[in-house]
Amino acid sequence: MTEIVLCTLNARYIHSAFGLRYLYANMAELREHTQIAEFGLQQRPAEIVERLLDQRPRIIGFGVYIWNVAEIGAVLAILKQVAPDITIVLGGPEVSHPPDLPACAELADYIVTGPGERSFPALCRQLLTGVRPEPRIVAGPTPALAELASPYPYYSDSDLRQRLTYVEASRGCPFKCEFCLSALDATAKPFPLAAFLSELDALYQRGGRHFKFIDRTFNLRIDNSVAILEFFLDRLGDGLQVHFEVIPDHLPERLREAIRRFPPGVLQFEVGVQSFDPDIQQRISRRQDNAATATNLSWLREHTHVHIHADLIFGLPGDTLANFGASFDHLYALGPQEIQVGILKRLRGAPINRHDDAYRMRYDPNPPYSVLATRDIGFGEIQRMQRFARYWDMIGNSGRFTTSLPLLCGDRPFERFLDFSDALYAGAGSTWQIALKRLYELSYGIMTERLRIPAAPAAAALAADYRRSGEKGRPAFEAGASPAPAKRPQTGKRQRQAICD
Repeated sequence: MTEIVLCTLNARYIHSAFGLRYLYANMAELREHTQIAEFGLQQRPAEIVERLLDQRPRIIGFGVYIWNVAEIGAVLAILKQVAPDITIVLGGPEVSHPPDLPACAELADYIVTGPGERSFPALCRQLLTGVRPEPRIVAGPTPALAELASPYPYYSDSDLRQRLTYVEASRGCPFKCEFCLSALDATAKPFPLAAFLSELDALYQRGGRHFKFIDRTFNLRIDNSVAILEFFLDRLGDGLQVHFEVIPDHLPERLREAIRRFPPGVLQFEVGVQSFDPDIQQRISRRQDNAATATNLSWLREHTHVHIHADLIFGLPGDTLANFGASFDHLYALGPQEIQVGILKRLRGAPINRHDDAYRMRYDPNPPYSVLATRDIGFGEIQRMQRFARYWDMIGNSGRFTTSLPLLCGDRPFERFLDFSDALYAGAGSTWQIALKRLYELSYGIMTERLRIPAAPAAAALAADYRRSGEKGRPAFEAGASPAPAKRPQTGKRQRQAICD
């Protein structure tokens, strides 16, 4: 009989709820009475409630994150109307920093803050015996990693075939970057290596091939990092893909030697650069050797087959449009395959919130709580950068414009792509649902009319990219007729001046 349901809403089907599997593994004698229920953000709240109630649980625990807090709130509102006797317990980063809690917390009977592997089962034992403990907010103690039951057996065979397999070789982070909740960690602690590699091998033997490490600092302990890379080097082939988050300024030779042995298509590194500005880095307590970061990124591009996904954050305290542009140009010159332009988000409990008054940080009250304006960046500039980020994903990161992107960006990539972004928005009227053929045609018009790129090389580069994309049909510029150039926004002159100030 199911008495407890562990539930969350994943952003995409390919994702799997790693936290729920950890809770499930550590339910001890309650595990046989517990089920995991995963849903997607696009599912109707009433449908989710109906499926939860089909299991007739007495307790439902929800994992609440920045990407699903609004949707979980809608589910809870219905649950409280149709099944008020079910005890609702919330956990996860969005509810772990009282009194700063989202509105949906008011609908919960209990809230478990921090790690839940010990506190959630203990709470359930009390509830199932008729005890209603006080207070309603339960602080989760940090368990010793070696004492935790493994979550890995609770990936199903279909999970391993169809979804990312999340794993962690360590938990926590020794760094104090204020925009990140990991700044609250005391340090990074490794799981026992031999046991972890044994679990990893079991997943591989069952068919797991797409592994995503959630460690914040994979390359912190080089002995462990090399051992894990050697594990995968012994199992190359058969569609293996492995994703790590790495510290950009720490690639000693032993690690380099292992990395360079991987063939194309296996390793992806997520590299958090965030900013190259030393004043901003100091302001947000970020320790980063910029010279070593640049050297390591260049080495990875020149000597390895690693796919680099590098992150920048716009809107940090003291940041400006021109200042961010300098970081973007620096990173672009280093050649990562992807540059993720992120807009700063307000994470509950993150130390960066201490700058709110001094830098007049204003955030959207709705998730994902993106910054709206700061002392140095106006609302209009934030909106421009939201569009820049979206269009950069479509043009710069998609791999569909590899020939034309260098022509578009020239020797001033940030300035030119921001100009391109403004014109594309004026022409398309949207950042979503732009048909690929139309995107190529609009790009041709902007490149030739707005950026003054000669028609012949622009058409040749875009045509090569278009053919490589596999899109059917023939774009208008190949037929000798381009779409009408996009109109220049009225604010263009002032906005372009702001970049150069």
